Amino acid sequence: MRLLPRLCAVLTATALVAAGGHAASARSRSEAAGGQPYASYWYPDTILGWDPATDPDARFNRSRVPLRPRVSSPRLKANVNARAGEGRVASLVSFAPTSGNPSQGSPTADYYAFTYWQYVDTLVFWGGSAGEGLILAPNPTVIDAAHRNGVKVYGTVFFPPTAYGGRIEWVRDFVKKSGSAYPVADKLVEVARHYGFDGWFVNQETAGGDAALATELRSLITYARGKGPVEFMWYDAMTEDGAISWQDGLTQANDAFLADPDRVADSMFLDFGWTAARQRASRDRARSLGRDEHDLFAGIDTEANGYDTAVPWEAVFPSGRPHVTSLGIYRPEWTWKSASGPADFRARDSRFWVGANADPSDTSASSPWKGLAHYIAESSPVTAKPFVTGFNTGHGDFYNVGGTRVRDGGWNNLSVQDVPPTYRWIVESTGSRLTPSIDYGDAYEGGSSLRLTGRLDAANTVRLYQTRLPVAAGTKLSVVLKTPRAGATHLKAAVAFTDSPTTFTTFDLGATGGTGWERRTLDLSAHAGRTIAQLALRATGSDDAYDIRVGQLAVYDGAIDVPAAPSRLTVLGVTDVSPTRKALRLSWTGAGRPHHYDVYRRDPDGSRTYLGATPNDAYYVPALDRAGAEPATTIEVEAVGAEYGRSTPATATVTW
Repeated sequence: MRLLPRLCAVLTATALVAAGGHAASARSRSEAAGGQPYASYWYPDTILGWDPATDPDARFNRSRVPLRPRVSSPRLKANVNARAGEGRVASLVSFAPTSGNPSQGSPTADYYAFTYWQYVDTLVFWGGSAGEGLILAPNPTVIDAAHRNGVKVYGTVFFPPTAYGGRIEWVRDFVKKSGSAYPVADKLVEVARHYGFDGWFVNQETAGGDAALATELRSLITYARGKGPVEFMWYDAMTEDGAISWQDGLTQANDAFLADPDRVADSMFLDFGWTAARQRASRDRARSLGRDEHDLFAGIDTEANGYDTAVPWEAVFPSGRPHVTSLGIYRPEWTWKSASGPADFRARDSRFWVGANADPSDTSASSPWKGLAHYIAESSPVTAKPFVTGFNTGHGDFYNVGGTRVRDGGWNNLSVQDVPPTYRWIVESTGSRLTPSIDYGDAYEGGSSLRLTGRLDAANTVRLYQTRLPVAAGTKLSVVLKTPRAGATHLKAAVAFTDSPTTFTTFDLGATGGTGWERRTLDLSAHAGRTIAQLALRATGSDDAYDIRVGQLAVYDGAIDVPAAPSRLTVLGVTDVSPTRKALRLSWTGAGRPHHYDVYRRDPDGSRTYLGATPNDAYYVPALDRAGAEPATTIEVEAVGAEYGRSTPATATVTW
């Protein structure tokens, strides 16, 4: 991108390790025994040699989570200014340097654990550099989390400017044909299918091309889409004559990349210099081509200044009028990279997405940045049962299972992130408002829970999820909660139905008998035939220092299902990190499609220590520590169903 010299320079400086583009394959061979797998990256010539059957990292890079459908009800949008079904948001995120994206999380909580999926339609897994590789596939943790939230994920193809190592030969290698086929395009389709993601962002900024090369790039995209399903987003840099000339809009110089005259790219990211006039002209030109203007994503660059970035919002999302185009956000992970610590990151992320008031229904602020919630109506993937959330954000400083601590220490793994609340936060009350938060001090499942605190002096309704969940004769609503002392919870589960979506029916959760986690299971059969539109909590009564945690909220039918157990647990490889620590590569045979598999070690005292989790059938354990002088360690893998029933484990032994 025109404003990307910083990125190019950083990636090149940190990763000038490739000679002829073969660093990735060399590292894979060296680490195949039991070392850390990473997200795949290539040059155009090296991707031609990629074969998932021979790439030892490939099985660790697969997402098993399908893309969920979403619902967005205009009646239930948080903000009166927001619009549903118009402009969309594409988010271009660099989670780590191109060569440094662990496949399945890592042992640190310091990670961009994004939780505002309700405002995003597509996430681009940003990367690529002259020194590492130009083609970057997303890692499965990001795909898993995005797909659970109904968000598509694209990998990146990045041809950098010549000043930052770009070579026009790489572009020509990319479009090289074999007969009528484009072999690199065939590989792009194969990679997306095998790893389970949705498309590619193509950013061609290398000078030296011509009209013939530009035509071949369009032909390659059309060819690959025909092999699909795989989508392409084209970046506004190369024009139809082959020059690098940013248009800041859709013009006669670049519109053939969108339609030629038939559909070419599925969408286009417009460079950052657009104006209101260019936005309107781009909209009109898209319509003249028979394309939806919302297939154009007006780019904003937030890498340096985040929510202090100057954006002409009225040019793309005019007040009270239809959205002109969609919005492309370059590097929103500024909220994480600029933060002083975890709490600051979460506060910045909240302000970025829902505004300074931490309330998507109230985006009034002195700052021009009102948050994306001001413009975009929330979308929710909660459209089918079972629905279970433990308010797990995919990172934390410990890990709990069923309310029991099974791991201490930092971790990140977006594959186990739950669907975050649709509304962060909307509290309706005639008195003092309670403060909802994601609390990282305790959890029922994972490393966090929902917490409500503050002065309770009037009814408080905390809207959580927009849903479309049909109620049957056996449908149940389950809530797991915890209070600091035994006694009245002052809390009710609240459900609204589509026939009256803003009117809540409540179910009293009673009193607790102690200070541990307790479950309440509520029968919804009286409402069979109706459809749940919202899930909420309502606190009533009086308490000057109200404090309650909710560790799980679930809607499901019948008894909790127990998934089939995995089998054939195999230790694929071992790396001796030290005399008392090993790294492992594991695989097993699954049955059905559980929510995920939990991986443990059996401790000498009979207890278990959590090692990680994945929806996949292979997992990398970065640290198995020897307990005392034990001669061997038993590894256990159990399936966890969508309703959080657990199978018996498969086992294997690692000898010290």
